[in-house]
Amino acid sequence: MTRALYIASPLGFSEAGRAFYPQFLAAIREAGFDVLDPWALTDAAQIDAVRALSDDARRREAWRKLSHEIAERNQRAIDRSDGVVAVLDGPDVDSGTAAEIGYACARGKRIVGYRGDFRRTGDNEGVLVNLQVEYFIRASGGEIVASTGELVPVLRRVFV
Repeated sequence: MTRALYIASPLGFSEAGRAFYPQFLAAIREAGFDVLDPWALTDAAQIDAVRALSDDARRREAWRKLSHEIAERNQRAIDRSDGVVAVLDGPDVDSGTAAEIGYACARGKRIVGYRGDFRRTGDNEGVLVNLQVEYFIRASGGEIVASTGELVPVLRRVFV
C-alpha cells in the first residue's frame, strides 16, 4: 500500500513557487508516495468565480464561504494522510503552513520540513526556523532537509 503525504506549502501563491512546485511534487512521487496536494483540491473555477464578483459585499461573503470549504477540505486531507511534507522557505514560515504543521503534529502525523532557502530565520542560533514550528516537526518524528536531493532518502526513512 502506497503512503499518502499531504503537502503544506505556500508555493501556489507565487509565480516562482508555481514553477518549482511540479518538480517538488515529482520528487515526492518518485520516492514512492502519493501526494495529497491542497492546491489541486479546489477547482480553480471556484476561485475565478469569486474573484469575478463585482459587488464587494457579495465577493466578501463568497470568499468567506469558499475559504471555509478550502480549509475544511485541507483538514480532511491531513486527517487521511500518512504524514506531511511542509515547505518552510521564506523570511518566516507561511502562517497557513505553520497551522497545518501544528494540526498534523496534534493528530499524530509525522512531518518532514523542506527548507531550500539558505537564510537563517530561527528565533535563535539553535533553530533554523520558528522554534515552535521546528519543535512540532522534530517532536512528530520528522526532520528538516535543505534540498530536494535530501528529501527522498529522508521521506523513505521517516515514513517506513
